[in-house]
Amino acid sequence: MIASLISFVVIGIIAGWIVGKLLKGSGFGLTGNLIIGVIGSIVGGVLAYVIGLSTKNPVIAIGTAVAGALIFLAIAAKFKKR
Repeated sequence: MIASLISFVVIGIIAGWIVGKLLKGSGFGLTGNLIIGVIGSIVGGVLAYVIGLSTKNPVIAIGTAVAGALIFLAIAAKFKKR
C-alpha cells in the first residue's frame, strides 16, 4: 500500500515535470506543475480505468499521468486567466 502510494506520487511528479517542459513557461512554475502532475495522475488514472487501459506498466502509467496533467492544466489555465 505504501509502495503503491509512493510510486503514484513519483509518477505524478515525473508527469508534472514533463508537462512543464512541454508547455515551456506557460504553466504554474516548477512546484505548481509538480502538484498538477500528481493531480493529473489521478485524472489520467481515472480516464485509463474508464476506457479499460491497464496502468501496470510504468511507461503507460506515466503516459496516462501526463495526459491527465495536460487536461487538468488546461482546465486550471482557464480559471487562472479569470
